[in-house]
Amino acid sequence: MGRFNSLLETIFRLEEREGPDKVKDLRDSIRHYIKPKMKLHLSSSYYYPNAIINEIIRQFWGKKPDFTLITKGINLNTINFLIDGLVNKVITTFHGNVYPVPQPNPAITKVYKENRVMIEDWSLYSFTQRLMAGALGLGFIPTNSIIGSSMAEENQGAFTFIDDPFGGESKGVLKALNPDISILHGWAADPYGNTIVLPPYGTLPWGAMASRKGVLVTVERIVSTDFIRKYSHFVILPGHFVRSVSLVPFGAHPQGMSNLGIEEFDTYEWDYEFIDDFQKATRKPENHQRWIKRWVLDCNSQEDYLKKLGDKKILFLKGKSHSDSWIQELRSLENEISPIQQYTPIEMMTVSASRKLKEKVIQNSYNVILSGAGTANLAAWMGYYQLKEEGHYVNLAAEMGFLGYAPRPVDPFIFSFKNLPSCKMLTDVVNVLGIFVGGSNNRCIGSLGAGQIDKYGNINSTKISNKLYLTGSGGSNDVASSAAETIVTIEQSADRFVERVSYITCPGDRVKTLISSMGIFEKLGNDNEFTLTQYFPDPVLSSSQKIIEKIRHNCGWDLKISEDLNEVPPPIQKELEILRLFDPKGYFIRR
Repeated sequence: MGRFNSLLETIFRLEEREGPDKVKDLRDSIRHYIKPKMKLHLSSSYYYPNAIINEIIRQFWGKKPDFTLITKGINLNTINFLIDGLVNKVITTFHGNVYPVPQPNPAITKVYKENRVMIEDWSLYSFTQRLMAGALGLGFIPTNSIIGSSMAEENQGAFTFIDDPFGGESKGVLKALNPDISILHGWAADPYGNTIVLPPYGTLPWGAMASRKGVLVTVERIVSTDFIRKYSHFVILPGHFVRSVSLVPFGAHPQGMSNLGIEEFDTYEWDYEFIDDFQKATRKPENHQRWIKRWVLDCNSQEDYLKKLGDKKILFLKGKSHSDSWIQELRSLENEISPIQQYTPIEMMTVSASRKLKEKVIQNSYNVILSGAGTANLAAWMGYYQLKEEGHYVNLAAEMGFLGYAPRPVDPFIFSFKNLPSCKMLTDVVNVLGIFVGGSNNRCIGSLGAGQIDKYGNINSTKISNKLYLTGSGGSNDVASSAAETIVTIEQSADRFVERVSYITCPGDRVKTLISSMGIFEKLGNDNEFTLTQYFPDPVLSSSQKIIEKIRHNCGWDLKISEDLNEVPPPIQKELEILRLFDPKGYFIRR
């Protein structure tokens, strides 16, 4: 070997740092690469590149750059893009608050209602597929999502049907989507731009790889190429896609980052208090403007932002991110959890939905439960533990890439940081919605909420008569379109139970069961309309006849009633305890 030493030490030596140095101050990077009229894509997993978002807003505030914003969701910091003419169009899947309760955001509603921003709605999976087609250079891609929805009608320029060239049924196809430039926050990158992002991956990496002018990356740490080689299995973006790399610690705040897989990274939790303050500020334009001034415009850099946040808060968020922190939180909240047997209509609805999910999983051998947020999520969590207790194992899934997790108490947020360590698989939207929910071998049941529902099971979670904007599809359309069947959980009133929804977010063909705060409705036999099959006890009303009349009064269609109608047994103490452990502050069950 001695005669090859010279070659081994030169030609074949792996360099500690390899490739051109792209490290750039964030302000300089934005100034150099981001131009007015661009189609900006926010690459995101279960968090956004929030520090870059703030810097773009700083530099373009008051300049009316008319960006087109491409993002899986308009919430948290992305809401600030809608103010002051920064964007004139948004391509997205969700628009509203995400924590603690998914709901419309007043600032978004005001902008949309005044037609200051064009909105293009998609489902989460169809949105991801369009970016995937753009990255793969395909021009278009087949889909099973959005068929039969109002999104299909609104987006005919980017969705159509084609004949199957191999003789099958006609297929829905989506037009490829190619942003001009993408922005992304990761854990680490070398100076060339090879970027590590830890799972779950959400919609990554398709939008970044589809962007025509590359990606601007911020990271918590800049590392050597040797470090990148050591953790190459976590590199989500090769350096040749990257235009610049900027060191920006805490760049996801107010969202958090998990370090599962590389424990030497200092992880930090979602800042729920900060998020709550921001969402409250958006209720009034003047308060929202003050918030933007304080946390964005008056901060010259991320360093200023973190100084304003304070060391105490930063240390708290790092400590709260530990995998067993929920135990301490539970102890502090224990006295707030009601021990009484008396229950609310929402608790009755959620417990009944969990029982129905358990029944359906056993009857049909389902192996995955995919839930939306809110009471639908709590019902899925309860059903999971009820099934497990009886020896039936099922995988809980969440759209951004969670699979096989065991939900921890205390935090009812669907993407709770506390659930990540219990996952058996951390993956992405394509695997979860495309394969585990909609693939050829799927045995998935969906558990969804809704803004409105009609007697056919069609769901509206997007808008009402072009006046009131709700939150959009997210992954709900993909679940309702592709899962084997779906259960919907929704608080009942005549304006939510309508004859026919004005906007179809999710077609109702596979929505087989509807559980309200008053009773259970099912599609019997081949009937495509709901029939009331069970009603909930009502402590105020003295007879079943009066209860049925109340249900009828709060139903916007001509109610069908089963001949075998019966009363649902009330929750037992154990069911209430489990439910209240998941939601001790009553965000969803409203104690």
